[in-house]
Amino acid sequence: QLQLVESGGGLVQPGGSLRLSCAASEVTLDHYAIGWFRQAPGKEREAVSCISSNDASTYYADSVKGRFTISRDNAENTVYLQMNSLKPEDTAVYYCAATYVGGSYTYTDLDEYDYWGQGTQVTVSS
Repeated sequence: QLQLVESGGGLVQPGGSLRLSCAASEVTLDHYAIGWFRQAPGKEREAVSCISSNDASTYYADSVKGRFTISRDNAENTVYLQMNSLKPEDTAVYYCAATYVGGSYTYTDLDEYDYWGQGTQVTVSS
């Protein structure tokens, strides 16, 4: 059973950076497409960034393009979300999710993912 654990959230000032980690234990992530989602208070959960299992394809929401970068380290069995130039509107709980699929597929639909982490809070405020 795949278990995902997010870390790296916290409080940061506008313009600052954070790197979120999504780590898995006992099961390797290299056959899984991974998505990062976020949910702000009173809002629906939305896709932020996704990476295919072969790392050939990535997706970024328009609101984070040019500021966020998703990457995978198979040796560490971890997927990262580097977040730069953070804005107050990036404040949310961030979740990683995984689905077992090969190839270059990325998914922005929550229903496509079978495994979810517990979330990590990101707060951007001065």
